[in-house]
Amino acid sequence: MQKILIVGSGDVARRILTHLAPRSCGHIRVHALLRDPSRHAAWRQAGAIPVPGDLDDRHSLNRLAGLADIILHLAPPPASGLTDTRTRHLLAALGKSKSLPRRLIYVSTTGVYGDCAGALIDETRPLNPDNPRALRRVDAENCLRAWGARQGVCVSILRAPGIYAADRLPLERLQKGLPALVDRDDVFTNHIHADDLAAACIAAMRRGAANRIYNVVDASDLKMADYFDRVADAFALPRPPRLARDDLAGAVSPMQLSFMRESRRIGNQRLTNELKLRLAYPTVDAGIAEAIARRSACSS
Repeated sequence: MQKILIVGSGDVARRILTHLAPRSCGHIRVHALLRDPSRHAAWRQAGAIPVPGDLDDRHSLNRLAGLADIILHLAPPPASGLTDTRTRHLLAALGKSKSLPRRLIYVSTTGVYGDCAGALIDETRPLNPDNPRALRRVDAENCLRAWGARQGVCVSILRAPGIYAADRLPLERLQKGLPALVDRDDVFTNHIHADDLAAACIAAMRRGAANRIYNVVDASDLKMADYFDRVADAFALPRPPRLARDDLAGAVSPMQLSFMRESRRIGNQRLTNELKLRLAYPTVDAGIAEAIARRSACSS
């Protein structure tokens, strides 16, 4: 019986579970760490065994020791600080048993590369985190890789960019008429459909190498405003107005502005060649088309 623990039970985790649950009654047993008891029934119905615990409370994680052969770590770091205390609490809990997991998959972010001035990059690019959010991710990656090497656990890290899906498109942003950057100031952005990120996690469970990094991105090669325009056109919404960078600061939130300061074009050869993943949505155009088809089916 293969025992899997999902840590970070959000949207992508539920998509992973839809792949694993049909086999959970046979040779796979899936546990899900849940902070909110009110979510236990829904996760149990979906095919997982709820495990109460809170990554911000290390004393609540003792039951994780020796629980699983494979850990899927999708939980984000805390919202403040320069270290990922949640990952540190998780590793401390796992270390309380001599029976360690054989494999741990961590979903990180391509934000660890920082601004690459639109350059085409791969996993060998030196890290250049330039905000606390990215620094916390680098801390998590470093902790996990060092722990894996020390304990003999195969740790694979998936770096994901902006995650989208039919229900995760920037429609509200477009409806509010929030501006985007003019082309000369705009940044290249990267994307992955939530279903493809879930599939990448499962592929890494099977083929991920120890201490190996994988960029989980699609083949889109778009600037951010171009992406907004494509979504707007598909859903018959006005395209966002374009502003110069100097005029944008007062029109969007500080977090949105931080994403508009980083430009990079990320390759995915390791994802396709080593993890052998064939993306269901190789570009955002495919994902947008699926969202439109789903909307049409619901309205018919």
